[in-house]
Amino acid sequence: MAKYSEEFKLQLVNEYLNGCLGYDLLAKKYKPLASSKIRRWVRAFKAFGIEGLKKKMKKQFYSVQFKLDVLNFMKQTGASYQSTAIHFKLNNPNLIATWYSKFSKEGVEGLERVKGRPSMSKKSKTTTKKTEKTMSREEQLERENELLRLEVAYLKKLKAFRENPNAFLEKYKQSSHLNSKQKDLD
Repeated sequence: MAKYSEEFKLQLVNEYLNGCLGYDLLAKKYKPLASSKIRRWVRAFKAFGIEGLKKKMKKQFYSVQFKLDVLNFMKQTGASYQSTAIHFKLNNPNLIATWYSKFSKEGVEGLERVKGRPSMSKKSKTTTKKTEKTMSREEQLERENELLRLEVAYLKKLKAFRENPNAFLEKYKQSSHLNSKQKDLD
């Protein structure tokens, strides 16, 4: 369950947009609330309307490449987490902060991991150890090869962006626009 209801968020956003109180005064009025949270809700409401205030019920999964694109965009443009989230139509800027933290600490492999708690059964522990040991040399090389492909693709995009940022961003806007139309058709 969400800590704050959609109605409460909408009430605060409307109070900010229609009233004379700023973020800090609203935060004081609703004591334990931080002004940064209100600011985030207002920006999400302005960008996405009422949908920006809703908590998503279905868990969304993002590819490693998408995460790298988001982080690369943020780094190259100097955009904030909130601005980047709005640009990529993400409802939660904290998600990008988590990706950034994992990428900084662990690299691309940190973005591949699935969140969650490992199983408690003893069988799974032994099977994971066995699969690691039985992973053939060929499979290890294939895994390493895939990671290197991801790294090369990232570096190529980074190089293209550095050479001509405007053309790269324009190309990216067009491809993301086409991707969003494909998602709508699904």
